[in-house]
Amino acid sequence: EPWSVTLLNTGLNTMTGGRIKRAQSIVGDEPFLLTYGDGVSDIDIHELVKFHKSHGKALTMTSVQPEGRFGALNIDDESRVHEFKEKPKGDGNWINAGFFVCEPKVFDYITNGDATIFEQEPLMNLAHDGEILAYKHSGFWKPMDTLRDKLELNKIWDSGNAPWKKW
Repeated sequence: EPWSVTLLNTGLNTMTGGRIKRAQSIVGDEPFLLTYGDGVSDIDIHELVKFHKSHGKALTMTSVQPEGRFGALNIDDESRVHEFKEKPKGDGNWINAGFFVCEPKVFDYITNGDATIFEQEPLMNLAHDGEILAYKHSGFWKPMDTLRDKLELNKIWDSGNAPWKKW
C-alpha cells in the first residue's frame, strides 16, 4: 500500500489528549483521521471523510449502537415485567465508536498537556461549541476491551469472514 506510517513515542503516562497534541507537528494544518486502535469495524472511510467535508465542523465522531449483552426488561413500579427482549441492540443510545475525522482546530481544545484526557474536556467542549457531528454507522463494529471480546474477534477472524478485512 502507498502509506506512510510514523511512530511517535508519546510516553508511558501521557493521556489520550496529550498523545493527540504531541502529533500536532506531524499532522500540521491538514485534516486527519484518528482512532483509538482498540476496535474494528467495516466503516466506509471514504464515506466518513465525505460526510466530514460536507458539514464544516471541527470533528466527526463515528457512532454506533452496540449489540446488547443481556436480556432487557421493561418493569413497572410494582415490579411487573411488561416486556422482555433478548439482547436488544444497545439501549437506543449511540456511543463513540472511536473513529474520527478531525480538523486542526481540535488541537486548540487540548489545553492541559500530557494530562489531557481527550474524552473529557476536549470532546465535551467541542460538543458544547457545536463542533462535533456524528457519523452514524449501522454496520459491523466491535471493541476489544475484554478477553471475551478478543476471543470472539479471533474466532471471527479465523472463520475467514471478518467484516473489517477490506483488503
